[in-house]
Amino acid sequence: MLKILSLAALVAFTGPSAMAAQEAPDLRIIDAGDVTLDDFLWEARPLVVFADSPNDPNFVEQLELITQDSARLIEREVVVITDTDPDARSDVRLELRPRGFMIVLIGKDGQKYLRKPFPWSVRELTRSIDKMPIRVQEVEKARTVR
Repeated sequence: MLKILSLAALVAFTGPSAMAAQEAPDLRIIDAGDVTLDDFLWEARPLVVFADSPNDPNFVEQLELITQDSARLIEREVVVITDTDPDARSDVRLELRPRGFMIVLIGKDGQKYLRKPFPWSVRELTRSIDKMPIRVQEVEKARTVR
């Protein structure tokens, strides 16, 4: 069964005000134990956030950055996958093999476009997404439809 954490529940866990949760209720934040990366192929851009503990300061900071500016991620069809339990050995963890804190940005085509061992702002993430070939096509298609 797929467990999707509500943004409100995640915000309550990580600390920012509940107002941030109300700004973007559509951001999907999913536990890595419930999915595989193939579940998102051609549907969404997974942003995987790994840590060895949910209390890792980098993990907490990354989730705060995501929740503070989630509308830009929603617009780019990003789904956030979290994994803070190395012992659970999720399919996502086994495929990406992180060490400690790490983020991985994956395109709709399944390609791993970005790996970083430290938190990244939504601005930096969206700049990377906007350079992806499929995203460039999406933007171009949206321009011609208007």
